[in-house]
Amino acid sequence: MNRSEKAALQLRAVDVLCTLKQTHTYEELAAETGLPAGDLNRYVNGHVLPGERRARDIVSDIGSDLLAQELDARIVVDEEGYVDNSRLVFDQALLSLVPPVAAELLTIEAPDVVLTAATDGITLAAAMAGHFGARCAYAKKSRETAVEDFIEVRQRLSSGIEIDYYLPANAISAGDSVLVIDDLIRSGETQELLLEIAAAANAEVAGVFALIAVGDEGIERARSRTDAPVDALVKLG
Repeated sequence: MNRSEKAALQLRAVDVLCTLKQTHTYEELAAETGLPAGDLNRYVNGHVLPGERRARDIVSDIGSDLLAQELDARIVVDEEGYVDNSRLVFDQALLSLVPPVAAELLTIEAPDVVLTAATDGITLAAAMAGHFGARCAYAKKSRETAVEDFIEVRQRLSSGIEIDYYLPANAISAGDSVLVIDDLIRSGETQELLLEIAAAANAEVAGVFALIAVGDEGIERARSRTDAPVDALVKLG
C-alpha cells in the first residue's frame, strides 16, 4: 500500500468512527470495538490518525459489523418473503454510515457518478454521492418534459411485463466512472438495467453495491454482467 492509499484508508476509518459517534458514546464505541475510548476520542477529533492495520480493522470489520447490525435490526421480512426496508431508506443519518464501509468492501476509488433507479435507491445514492463528491443520477419510468435527449432502456420483468426507464443523456458522460447503487437486490433485474444504462453512455462501471441482498440470484446475475466488484452489506436467505 502506497502513502496515498494508506492515507485514504486512515481517513475512511475516521469517517466511519465520526458517523458512529453520532449515535454512540465513546464508552459504547469502546465496548463495541474493543478500542480504548481515549484513542477513539483522538481519532474522531482529528488529533491523530489510526495506524494502517487498525484503520483497516475499523472499516472492514468493526464498521461493517456495527452497520450490518444496525441495518438488520431495521429490516422486516413478512411471511411471504417481502422485505420492508423503509426504516433504512428513510434514515439519512444511518445511510451516511454506509459509503466508507461500501468503498472498503468493494475496494474502489471515488466514482464520477453514482447511479440508481427511482425511487427507494435515491437516498442511499445521495449519501454515496455526497461522500465521494460525485454526481448523483437516477433513472425514472417517465420522461422529464424539458429534457430533449435521454438514454432509454427497457426492463423486461420475469412476469413478462416490460418497463421503460429514462435517464437524461447529460447525466453520464463517456468515460465516466459509475458506481451502481440500490437499496435491495433480489433478481438482479434492476441492476442489469442500470448496467445497460452505463454501457449505453460508454461509461466505466466502478462497482455494484446494494444495502440488502435477498438470496444469491441477483448478486450472481450482476456479476455475470460486469467485471467490476459486486456486493451487498446485508445478505438474507
